[in-house]
Amino acid sequence: MIPEPVNIAEALRYMGHKETEVSENLLSIISDCERKLLEAIKPEYTYRCFDIENTEKGVFLCKTALTLLGKDIKEHLSGCEKAVLMCATLGTGCDGLIRKLSVSDISGHFVTNALANALIEQICDNAEKEIKEKFPDMYMTWRFSPGYGDFPISQQADFLNVTDAGKRIGLYLSDGGMLIPSKSVTAVMGLSETPIKQTRQSCSGCSMREKCSFRKRGERCGS
Repeated sequence: MIPEPVNIAEALRYMGHKETEVSENLLSIISDCERKLLEAIKPEYTYRCFDIENTEKGVFLCKTALTLLGKDIKEHLSGCEKAVLMCATLGTGCDGLIRKLSVSDISGHFVTNALANALIEQICDNAEKEIKEKFPDMYMTWRFSPGYGDFPISQQADFLNVTDAGKRIGLYLSDGGMLIPSKSVTAVMGLSETPIKQTRQSCSGCSMREKCSFRKRGERCGS
């Protein structure tokens, strides 16, 4: 996959800046960091689609041994006949660059980290667009990741296993349960043959709500 330019407006949002408040010096740093980031990354994504069945515990993925646990993922997939499990990553080169900058260039580290956060979301958007094109006659929910609401992040290992993410895109878990490479995302999207009542993505169920810089500034998901 060819790296694409970073959505700078979104990266600035991660930095806590507005486009109208950016100095020429910061723009210069962003430009330099973006160039280095695009040279270092190897963005990839993969996904698998499963027929699903509701159970008392959660949502069972047919032809696997995996049940997605919790009432929130069950509600998210309510009315859906299928679920798509998606994994995306910027690759190990991104981690190496950010780690190097953390000891040599604090400003560059901060900016590059924000650029990478924005870029992995763009990769997820691209994957979502491809999935929609593959299932043109179906309606799709928004992305719902392990760790959101009561959907346990402990299911990451099973998630990676059923998507074969290690072999396909080099995505693994550390002994502590963190995604490797770190700039990676896993998410579930539901597919339905009929229109879905979309509930707005909110902060209330997010496992990162107490640490989120957007929330501290009065912003919300989707704002």
